[in-house]
Amino acid sequence: MLSTDFVTGAPNWLDLGSPDTEAAAAFYGQVFGWDFESAGPESGGYGFFKKDGRTVAACGPLTEEGASPAWTVYFQTADADATAKSVEQSGGTVRVAPFDVMEAGRMGCFTDPGGAEFSVWQPAAVPGLEKTSETGALCWAELHTGDPTSAKAFYRGLFGWRSEDIKVPGMTYTVLSTAEGDQQEAAFGGVVPLRDETERPRWLPYFTVEDVDTVVRTTQGSGGEVLMPASDVPDIGRMAWLADPAGAPYAVIKPNPPVQAA
Repeated sequence: MLSTDFVTGAPNWLDLGSPDTEAAAAFYGQVFGWDFESAGPESGGYGFFKKDGRTVAACGPLTEEGASPAWTVYFQTADADATAKSVEQSGGTVRVAPFDVMEAGRMGCFTDPGGAEFSVWQPAAVPGLEKTSETGALCWAELHTGDPTSAKAFYRGLFGWRSEDIKVPGMTYTVLSTAEGDQQEAAFGGVVPLRDETERPRWLPYFTVEDVDTVVRTTQGSGGEVLMPASDVPDIGRMAWLADPAGAPYAVIKPNPPVQAA
């Protein structure tokens, strides 16, 4: 389960690259009740999404040439430069070499061998997100990939992740856990095969909500799109895949049983 007691390999930051940050702030304010707080006049438009005064995500303008609107999941590392070297040695790509974000920490942006983009955060003054696994906050990170077996090996080499394959109707779902702690309690995400040739490899963030159907209606009413209609998954919860008006995909879930924040 995601918590804010971050360990190596755990999702510890999340941000949205958007062509219109003001419109994105308004949209997610409607959907999740988030407030947007600018990081300052020298931030280039970057800022923080807040829920109950605590940071749940961030948002900034697209900066990479050819980049599409998307959410990026960051994973904790003790050494961003060493992780970058491992990414290259394991067949991945370093899109943005590690650099310091003032006194906050050090980050790098990568693409795994299957084509899914991700980043790492080496904390300094900013440990990471201030709220997870609560209503309106990140609760799960799911990798959609064309080669789950290779993807598991790649990330295991980077972060030491453990995995457990579970048979579900129509496919095998892999539950991911960090290297530390009880494997079930340390679970933070999963791996699924691509549904078809139209789906691109990606990390999909899941946000906890009280009412999935209400969020779906709000998303549609605010200019977003439904990628997968709301449905119930036994022993997991009710979920839906959505996209914001710029096309950035995300998912929502009401867990069953409910998750208690750590």
